[in-house]
Amino acid sequence: MRVIFAGTPEFARVALERLLSAGFTVPLVLTQPDRPAGRGMKLQASPVKQCALEHGIAVEQPRSLRLDGKYPEDAAAAREALLAAQADVMVVAAYGLILPQWTLELPRLGCLNIHASLLPRWRGAAPIHRAIEAGDFDTGITIMQMDAGLDTGDMLLTERMAIAPGDTTATLHDRLAALGGRMIVEALELAACGGLTAVPQPADGVTYAHKIEKAESTIDWTLSAAVIGQRIRAFDPFPGASTDCNGETVKIWSYAIDSNQGISDKRPGQILAVDGSGVTVACGGGTALRLTTLQRAGGKRLAAADFLRGFDLQPGMVLGATPA
Repeated sequence: MRVIFAGTPEFARVALERLLSAGFTVPLVLTQPDRPAGRGMKLQASPVKQCALEHGIAVEQPRSLRLDGKYPEDAAAAREALLAAQADVMVVAAYGLILPQWTLELPRLGCLNIHASLLPRWRGAAPIHRAIEAGDFDTGITIMQMDAGLDTGDMLLTERMAIAPGDTTATLHDRLAALGGRMIVEALELAACGGLTAVPQPADGVTYAHKIEKAESTIDWTLSAAVIGQRIRAFDPFPGASTDCNGETVKIWSYAIDSNQGISDKRPGQILAVDGSGVTVACGGGTALRLTTLQRAGGKRLAAADFLRGFDLQPGMVLGATPA
C-alpha cells in the first residue's frame, strides 16, 4: 500500500516511523514550512520533515492547499506532487493545515486522521491539553475517516487510555503518540483487506479543544487548588503555568494539594508557608496548593528548596498581585 503522510510535530513523527517500520511505502510527506526556533531564531525543519529526509522521502511544504486561496502556487505544486505519488491513502496526524475537498477525495481510500481523543470529545487543535485541564479520567486515540468538517468524520478505530493523576501534557503526549502509531498501522492493515467499519460520531458529547494561547498561562488563584493543579499539568511543557511575584514572572511546574483546612479567610494567592518541601499558597474555596518545582525567567526548573536559595519568598506575600 502506498501512503502519503501529512504531519508536523513529534506526535506525527512517531506515527511516520511506525508506518515505515511496518513496511508501508511512503512516496511523499507533507509538512509545515520550516519555522524560526531557538535562541538564534534560525529556521528549523519539523520533526516529520527531519524523519522524511533521513529516510529519503520527498517532502512538500505548502503554505496552503487551497487552490483558490492566498498561496495558489503552493497548492498547485502540492497537487502535482500528490498526483504523482499515486497513493492509495493519505494518513494525517497533527498536520496543521485544513485539507480541502479535492485533497480528501484524491487517494483511493481517502484520508485517515490520527486524533488524540475519544471523539466527539475534544475535537480541535489541543485535545491532550484540554483533557488534562478539564480533569478527565481518560482519553485515547481515534482513527477517523476525514471529511470537510473539523474532526467530524466517521470513526474507524478507537482505543481508550487512562490519564494518570500526575500526567502532564508531555507525558500523556508520548503515550498517545505511541498508541496512535500502533493503531494507524492496524487500521491500514485492515483497510487493505476491507476490514474497516466506519461508525458515525455520536451527536451528544461534542466538545472543542481550542488552541492553547500563551495568555492562558497566568494562574488565577481564585480557582480551587485542584483546578489550578490541572492547569499546571495541562500547560507543561507549553506555555507553562505562571504567576507574578514582585514584578517577576515565575513558572510553576509541579505541586501537591495541601490538605490543611481553615484557610478560607486568606486572600487567594497569599503565601501561607515556605520551607524545603515547597511554597504553600492559598487558593479559592479555602484550598491550598504547595508549589514544589518553580522556574524564574531565564532560569532552569528547580525543586523548591533550590529555588528558594536564590529567590526570596516569605509568608504573607501575595502571588499574582501588582507590586506597590
